[in-house]
Amino acid sequence: MKPFAISLLALALLLVQLPSLAAEERGSVTNLPIPRYVSMKASEGNVRRGPSRTHRIDWIFKRRDTPLLITAEHGHWRRVQDRDGAGGWMHYTLLSGVRTVIVETDMLEMRARPQSDALTVAQLELGVVARIEECGETWCRLRAATHNGWVEKQHLWGVAPGETVD
Repeated sequence: MKPFAISLLALALLLVQLPSLAAEERGSVTNLPIPRYVSMKASEGNVRRGPSRTHRIDWIFKRRDTPLLITAEHGHWRRVQDRDGAGGWMHYTLLSGVRTVIVETDMLEMRARPQSDALTVAQLELGVVARIEECGETWCRLRAATHNGWVEKQHLWGVAPGETVD
């Protein structure tokens, strides 16, 4: 085989493997998938410029249960992003594995079953934070205040499009 053909074959094999390599990225500290969604455990949390208490606080998240996306790990610190892409480093004790989402469509209809023609049990306003009870391919069962029901996943931030949650 000629060197050019070998290079093309190697490149083709690498390109085929790239999606699976990205999907298998794991945190260096927890060995959990990166990126992954978590929520704020605390009602207030400092977001720092770097992974230590000596780094400057850029802002403070002030809403318990806010969903966040972990994009990196360093010791006891997690780099997080909110739905607007704003982020920084937070101490892991401020975060929880409890899954929550933010409603991104105003007056989103919560249904009794995961079907678009099912009975509407509530309407959720834009920005409502709800806990995930389970998610399938296209629908998630949520708990928001005193309401439980199903909403279409495409209207939520805090769960990936193909992700399922039990």
